[in-house]
Amino acid sequence: MAEAQTKETHGFQTEVRKLLDLMIHSLYSNKEIFLRELISNASDAADKLRFEALSDDALYEGDGELKVRVSFDRDARTITLRDNGIGMTREEIAANLGTIARSGTRRFFESLTGDSAKDAQLIGQFGVGFYSCFIVSDRVTVTSRRAGRPASEGVRWESSGEGEFTVETVEVEARGTEVVLHLREEDEFLDRYRLRSIVRKYSDHVSIPILMPGEGKAADKDDESRDDEGKDEDEGRDEETINAATALWTRNKSEIGDDDYKGFYKHVSHDFEDPLAWVHSRVEGTLEYSVLLFIPTRTPFDLWDRNVRRGVKLYVRRVFIMDDAEHLMPAYLRFVRGVIDSADLPLNISREILQENRQIQSIRAGSVKRVLDLLAGLAKDEPDKYATFWEQFGRVLKEGVVEDDKNREQVAKLLRFASTRDADDAQTVS
Repeated sequence: MAEAQTKETHGFQTEVRKLLDLMIHSLYSNKEIFLRELISNASDAADKLRFEALSDDALYEGDGELKVRVSFDRDARTITLRDNGIGMTREEIAANLGTIARSGTRRFFESLTGDSAKDAQLIGQFGVGFYSCFIVSDRVTVTSRRAGRPASEGVRWESSGEGEFTVETVEVEARGTEVVLHLREEDEFLDRYRLRSIVRKYSDHVSIPILMPGEGKAADKDDESRDDEGKDEDEGRDEETINAATALWTRNKSEIGDDDYKGFYKHVSHDFEDPLAWVHSRVEGTLEYSVLLFIPTRTPFDLWDRNVRRGVKLYVRRVFIMDDAEHLMPAYLRFVRGVIDSADLPLNISREILQENRQIQSIRAGSVKRVLDLLAGLAKDEPDKYATFWEQFGRVLKEGVVEDDKNREQVAKLLRFASTRDADDAQTVS
């Protein structure tokens, strides 16, 4: 154990160093995005804990109320986010925060132009997740303990984003992860109302409560009010929930605005741009399920990587089951993002069971029909939007004519081709 507790220094992957340098030195206009990404990670950690606790309730460690806490210390110039989700082991924290756990990295860097403004836009398409915190921070400290592990197996990760990071084993009483951002010169984020407005703008739909200290009560005394075990003395007292904390897809469509849909899309896709279009529907009858699916505006960098698992998120009765459930969406619609929530599937469903399950096949058929109907509606009523879609995803959609016998005719009507009657090579003819 003594050896495990030594502090180790590691170097970032070359790709990560390039990405961090690009983010820190590019004039990135939308700096507030870091908070959305960190809250999204915390929400994912809560989802993973819920799923693992289905087979091992002891992982909750007597605390089943999952939440995220956001606080700041104006004097120390820090912002702190704490969640009580699944947490990470020493090995997981070194791997997840020292590498880019996403395919398409090489293609991303091949696309860099050297122009800061253009490259910043590429960052938005690629998705930067945790690394976005270095846009506003000159030092980041992450303390975590995985659920079910003893307090002695906590871990602390720290980096200034300049090529190296340290990892050491520490005592951590509470499960979950705490991220402390030491801000550069970003005074705008050391303001309670500013932080609250960012959370409501980007993360109102997150299904676990996001808490902030109440006004006038430890609102900016985060470090002073924490005891030796890392617990907040004001925890549970005078806190307010600042998000709706309900699964967006379960709400009535009449209650949801376009901004809510756009914010949710950015949460599930980690995209910085608004979606091109979306479909939200609830199916009741022999099967009961909800779908909320989005068409991105731009092609993801890893779209042509066949080894990447892709698909929508699968929930069962609002409990997260798996990411990228590829059995729910055919390969030629692999650009679709969103969630499908079933009321009929078993909570312990696995990828192997998905392959053979008749209910899954029915949900897949219904979901594909809704996506194709959405595209047909764009082609008929919003030709400019459809032209954008075709330019980005037309080559992928053509695969459906070969792969999808059942929907071949409907897919064929969505194809576009260039005509010899036109002077240019624009593909506009159906």
